[in-house]
Amino acid sequence: MVGVLTLDLVIQEAQSLKDKRRLIHGLKQKIRNRFNVSVAETDYHDMHKRCRLSVAMVANESRALHSQLDKIVDAVRATHGLSLMDYERELF
Repeated sequence: MVGVLTLDLVIQEAQSLKDKRRLIHGLKQKIRNRFNVSVAETDYHDMHKRCRLSVAMVANESRALHSQLDKIVDAVRATHGLSLMDYERELF
C-alpha cells in the first residue's frame, strides 16, 4: 500500500522566500530522516508565508501507514515557526 499525506502550512516567521526555503528545507530533512519517507514541496512555491508539502510512503498494511502518517502530522505540528492549516491522507 502507498500512503500520501498532503500538508498545508503557514510559515509565520518567513519574511522572504529565502527564510521560507531555509525552514522548509530543514523540515523536509527532519521528516525524511526520522520517518524514511519521500517529501516534496508541491504548491505555493512563490509565496513566502505558505507551503504545501506532500509526503509519500509505502507499507504492507494500512494500519502501519495511518500510524506513521499520524506521527508525521504530530511532528509537523510541533515544529516551531509553522502552523499546520490542513492536511489530507490518501491510501492507494
